[in-house]
Amino acid sequence: MKLAAQLYTLRDYLKNEKEIAETLKKVKEIGYNAVQVSGFDNFRYEWLKEVCDALNLKIAVTHNPYEKLINETDKILEEHEILNCPYIGLGYFKMENKADCDMFLDKIIPVADKIYSAGKKFCYHNHSGEFKKIDDDNTILNYFAKNTSPNKFGFILDFYWAYKAGADCINLIENYKDRLQIVHFKDMKKNSSSNQNDMCEIFEGQIDYMKIYEHLKKSDCQWVAIEQDVCDVNPFDSLKISYDNIVKRGLFSEEVH
Repeated sequence: MKLAAQLYTLRDYLKNEKEIAETLKKVKEIGYNAVQVSGFDNFRYEWLKEVCDALNLKIAVTHNPYEKLINETDKILEEHEILNCPYIGLGYFKMENKADCDMFLDKIIPVADKIYSAGKKFCYHNHSGEFKKIDDDNTILNYFAKNTSPNKFGFILDFYWAYKAGADCINLIENYKDRLQIVHFKDMKKNSSSNQNDMCEIFEGQIDYMKIYEHLKKSDCQWVAIEQDVCDVNPFDSLKISYDNIVKRGLFSEEVH
């Protein structure tokens, strides 16, 4: 199990290839050895691979728009061959009920099958809405699990959104452990002035990431991507705080120093 930086955190610093190169260099200097490509698309794929190779940064996973996944599957597969990236993610798709889920699965399962046939894996990233009940027995996430193959349909489980929805994070790991090749870590803290739950750096909030980490070690998880959609400080500093907190506690000791 290895650590990656979710580049969506740094999306404001990824507007062109010059900024992308500078940002990747800073990510490497913090200590990350891998990234998730998300939140930007203004780059040449061969160029991005060359820059990451020069920095010894692995591209662990991506997020891709739904319409592109459905309509340009072959192009996406070609791009991921260039990046040498085995996991092809979908960041968001809004669903309210079982009919929405059935429509989504009807479209995405053939895509996931094609991705699998090419030696890669489709992975779905959750927000809090996927823990909504769509019938007496199923949340959206559970409905997906019942109607798809774990070999072809992975979950990029985001523990912040799961925790916010009131889900039991440890049960989710146990129930979906063969689908969790990639997960997202970001923490949650209570804002004293607004009384809202804000995002924060790992081990700066209330989510028990030590317990989550120990259970993930028993799953098929390969990558933990550190993400923070909204930062109180500069997002590079946010990624560094999370990284330093993780290293201090001896997590991912096989990779970080």
